[in-house]
Amino acid sequence: MRRLLCFRLARTTMFLCVELALVIAPRSGKAQSFPATTDGSTTGNHFGVDLTFKGANGSAPTGALIQDEVGNLYGTTSSGGYGLGVVFKLDSSHHQTVLHAFTGPDGATPHGALVMDGSGNIYGTTSAGGDAGLGTVFKIDTHGVETVLHSFTGAPDGANPYAGLVLNNSGNLYGTTENGGTSGYGTLFKIDTTGVENVLHSFAGGPTDGADPKASLILDLDGNLYGTTLAGGSGGYGTVFELERRNTETILYNFTGGSDGGNPFGGVTRDANGVLYGTTETGGGSLSRPYGCCKGTVYALIGNHQIVLYSFTGGTDGGMPVSNLVLYNGVLYGTTLLGGPSQKGTVFRVSIGTAGESVLHGFTGKGDGGTPQGGLLMDAKGTLYGMAEGGGQLMKGTVYQQSQ
Repeated sequence: MRRLLCFRLARTTMFLCVELALVIAPRSGKAQSFPATTDGSTTGNHFGVDLTFKGANGSAPTGALIQDEVGNLYGTTSSGGYGLGVVFKLDSSHHQTVLHAFTGPDGATPHGALVMDGSGNIYGTTSAGGDAGLGTVFKIDTHGVETVLHSFTGAPDGANPYAGLVLNNSGNLYGTTENGGTSGYGTLFKIDTTGVENVLHSFAGGPTDGADPKASLILDLDGNLYGTTLAGGSGGYGTVFELERRNTETILYNFTGGSDGGNPFGGVTRDANGVLYGTTETGGGSLSRPYGCCKGTVYALIGNHQIVLYSFTGGTDGGMPVSNLVLYNGVLYGTTLLGGPSQKGTVFRVSIGTAGESVLHGFTGKGDGGTPQGGLLMDAKGTLYGMAEGGGQLMKGTVYQQSQ
């Protein structure tokens, strides 16, 4: 089903319409259910915990999940295992397998999501560890063997990749580092099919370029890459950028930190018409409101024209969104680190057509988890899956599922 979506361009009367091989099982094979928040919830809203992290099987997950064709989930935790993080698999019966626990030379502290190729090999990044201690790109093959494809050295190849990778149809991997490069403000890099790393762009910082990219990239059908930087730009509050396939970078938008938002920690999502959607960690709201009132935004970017769809207050609606968004049927789904009824973060949705926001779940910081930094995954049935960095029975985080 197709839907016509129309936006009123700000300050005009014009409208634009765009058509360690450790296996750990939870106590029960069923997801543990928690009452759904009544703040903005819809009929049939259901939340459940599929896994509680305990330390040996991982701790403090900060990325999103991925899913294979038979429904198994895969993710990373930034600590746990031997203390430096793990890569894990969670099957449809909620049985967990630790595929790899990092020890340092092989990488340490993975923050981002994984990506899987057509053969079932998994790729990801670690923000530390490796030969120079500045992070790695790694591969885990179908036999569970981990290989470091690249160890970052700082200059000129970059340092400390925070986000995960994107994979094109030819098998090339693309990602960002938040530091290093020729100016020290981070890089956008490519790992080719032979494992060779090339820097496609070194960020120069403000006022002409972005700095400190923390989010994952997306790739369009023409091979152009899109992403965000947390800082830099003409206003110093971050940017949205495009790197076209000939490696020419264009700044699509410079955040001001005011009503348009600032400091985009998460990346962007692109629809079939080329509209980009994302979140900012700070800013938003009317400039006439008290300073510090507003805790981030959900925005749309049409070309270089930005529209704020929703500004968070930091109250029961949530605050400080730092994840990528999931777009489905005219609705954007995401998470906030803060806010909600218990001030431990939320799962939310924003309707593009009406700009209305609903809280699907408000985390308590207890058994259900808290401070969900990573974004969401939506499966073929429309169920959302995510991870909370804190909370859970041992306060080491959870894997959860959420109905729409």
